[in-house]
Amino acid sequence: MTTDLITRARAGDGDAFRELTESHRRELHVHCYRMLGSFQDAEDALQDTLLAAWQGIGGFEGRASIRTWLYRIATNRCLNALRAANRRPAKEWDLPGVEPPEPTRLGEVVWLEPYPDSLLEGAVNVPLGPEARYEQTEAISLAFVTALQVLPARQRAVLILREVLGYRANEVADMLESTVESVTSALKRARASLQRHLPPTGEREPAPAPDSPAEQTLVAKFVRAYESGDIDALLALLTADVLVSMPPIPLEYQGLDVVARFYAGLIGQGRTYDFVRTRANGQPALGTYIRAATGIRHGAGLLVLTLTGDRIGAITRFDNGTLPPFGLPRSLPG
Repeated sequence: MTTDLITRARAGDGDAFRELTESHRRELHVHCYRMLGSFQDAEDALQDTLLAAWQGIGGFEGRASIRTWLYRIATNRCLNALRAANRRPAKEWDLPGVEPPEPTRLGEVVWLEPYPDSLLEGAVNVPLGPEARYEQTEAISLAFVTALQVLPARQRAVLILREVLGYRANEVADMLESTVESVTSALKRARASLQRHLPPTGEREPAPAPDSPAEQTLVAKFVRAYESGDIDALLALLTADVLVSMPPIPLEYQGLDVVARFYAGLIGQGRTYDFVRTRANGQPALGTYIRAATGIRHGAGLLVLTLTGDRIGAITRFDNGTLPPFGLPRSLPG
C-alpha cells in the first residue's frame, strides 16, 4: 500500500501524497514544537516541511522510511528557522496599574508558548526507536521544553532525535548530514546541559494523575483562592520553592516570600477574575479572564500549573495570544 502511494505521489498525485503524510502530521508538529518552543512557529515549520516534501517526493529513494524522511526535512526546517535570527524579542511587563516586585532573576528562555493537550492525541503515542530515554509525555512538559530551548540548536536536534524519538546515531548523522562522532559529541554536551536546567529527579513528589480527583481538587482550590483574592489560601497551595514565570516577559519569581509580593499586587485590588479550565503540555491549565466594568471578561492569558504531590511547584503565565489554539476566545460575554 505504501509503495503504491509513493509511486502515485511521485507521479504528482496530491491525494496520494496527503494519504502518505497525514498520519505523521501531528507528531511532526510536536517535533517542531520541541525544537522551536512555539506553537505558531511549529505550525509554520510543519507547513514548510510538507511543502518541501511534496516538492521533493520525486527524489525519495526509499533508503529510509517515509516517516524518517519527513523527520529529516522537519528537523532541518527548524534548524533553518533557528538560524534566521528573527525570533521574537522579550516583552515588557504589560498589566497596567500593577508594579511587579524586583524579580528573583531574568529567565534564560525569552520565547515559549504552551501546547494544547487536545492536539497531542496521536502525537505522543508514536513508535520510538531503541535509543529513546524519555517518555513522550515527559518530553512535552513545560519544564522539558523550556530546558530544550537553552541548548544550542544542533545539540537540541540531536538530543530530541536520539533520546526522545530513539533514532540511532548513524540515522541522526544521516539526517543532519554529519558524522556519528559529531552526533555522539553533541549528544554528550546536550545531556550535560539539559540536566543542569531540569529540576533534579527524585526531589519532588510525582504529580497526581491527569484529571484525577486529586488533581481536580487542587486546581479547584487554586481557582477559588485566585478568584476570591485570598493570598493566604493561594500561598498554602504552593511549594516553598515555587517558581512563577511569564514568557516572553523575562521576569521570574522563586520562593513563597517574593511570590506573595507578586500576587499581592495582582489578585484582589478590585479585579475580578474568571477561569476556563483546559490542559497544556500534559498539565492542568486555566484560561484567565478579567471582568471589565461593562461585564465583558477580557482574556488576560493562560496559566499552566506544574503540580508536585498535593502542591503547585510552578506557575507559568502566557499572554492572551496563546488562547486561540486552545479554542478559547479573546473575551467572554458578561
